[in-house]
Amino acid sequence: MRRRTPTWLAAVSLGLTALLGAPPAHAAETPDPAGHGSALYVPDANPAAYRQALDLARTGRLRDAAGILTMVSTPQAVWFGDQTPAEVERQVRAVVRDGGHDHATVVLALYNIPGRDCANYSAGGAATTAEYETWIDAVARGIGHGDTIVTLEPDALALLPNDCGQDDAQGTKTAARYTEVNYAVDALEPLSGTRVYLDTGHPGWHTVDSIVPRLIKGGVDRASGFYSNASNYNTDDANSWYGKLISSCLAYVAGGGDAAACPSQGWPRADAQAWLDTHVHTPPSRMKHFVTDSSRNGRGPWTPPAGKYTDAQDWCNPPDRGLGARPTLRTGDPLQDARLWIKTPGESDGLCLRGTAGPQDPERGTVDPDAGDWFPQQALELARLANPPLL
Repeated sequence: MRRRTPTWLAAVSLGLTALLGAPPAHAAETPDPAGHGSALYVPDANPAAYRQALDLARTGRLRDAAGILTMVSTPQAVWFGDQTPAEVERQVRAVVRDGGHDHATVVLALYNIPGRDCANYSAGGAATTAEYETWIDAVARGIGHGDTIVTLEPDALALLPNDCGQDDAQGTKTAARYTEVNYAVDALEPLSGTRVYLDTGHPGWHTVDSIVPRLIKGGVDRASGFYSNASNYNTDDANSWYGKLISSCLAYVAGGGDAAACPSQGWPRADAQAWLDTHVHTPPSRMKHFVTDSSRNGRGPWTPPAGKYTDAQDWCNPPDRGLGARPTLRTGDPLQDARLWIKTPGESDGLCLRGTAGPQDPERGTVDPDAGDWFPQQALELARLANPPLL
């Protein structure tokens, strides 16, 4: 949801920006050779980020304050979920119009699918398929002809209802999930300025032969492509290789091949590349493209202490991570349309107990904020440990 920054916080931000030399919040120039827009959109920041920067500046920690401001002044996705159809239509339209003023591509993360996150930390979403379809129609009206990238429903395909024991013997909820994703593709992809990408989880989760059939059932043939690593920590190299393998496997299956034969990310790269050279001859322009999330992958995944936790939750507010490479529409990879900040860096993943009784996160010694709330401790880590550096 887009947040309107209170006037006093906006004034504080401008003052700190001028004092510290941090870049102002505007669309970041990143020319796109495909002609979809010359910039990526910078949304309003979480007001708590400005408060944190102000508190840091008041105590003389000017470099840390500048880091927080620079982080929130970097292009990133705008998340929508839980709003009523009328609310989401109005809010999406406002964001897309705002991006249009700067000739910027707006990145939307839509997160309202029924049963999202298997009713865990980010539980919620529409109550029924019909309710979800009405919501998607409202999003489509809000987008109109705006220039947008849609990362559709994180975890919708990587975490199906039958993956978490929330389906019946007939697979009713999983079948509905595919219906919902297909409906969203068909409602949004035909919009003149919109590109829709479907969820694959990340390279440390599903193998290529596991996720490709899900993408096909989800309607990837009618979408622009897929995305990887949303809200996760895998390196750019791992994400790009995973994307290439998935795109190649999709092309192989489209030509009559079996996804089970495709190389996965666990293969030696030389062997996988040799297989691709032998079996996939589709030009990149005709293959499905992908985008990746580099918002928090500057130091790669967290390796939990061996044997310390029964459930380390390595994805949940892991310590000592850093911001990754800045978003861009020019990746140098003919299959990768963009590197994005899909996850809002600085916002919590939820209450991380790591298999303990809690209530504190044992890695941090604090009670982590609820999912989506600002997490000052983590925000400061991400800015300080950014790779490449922020400042």
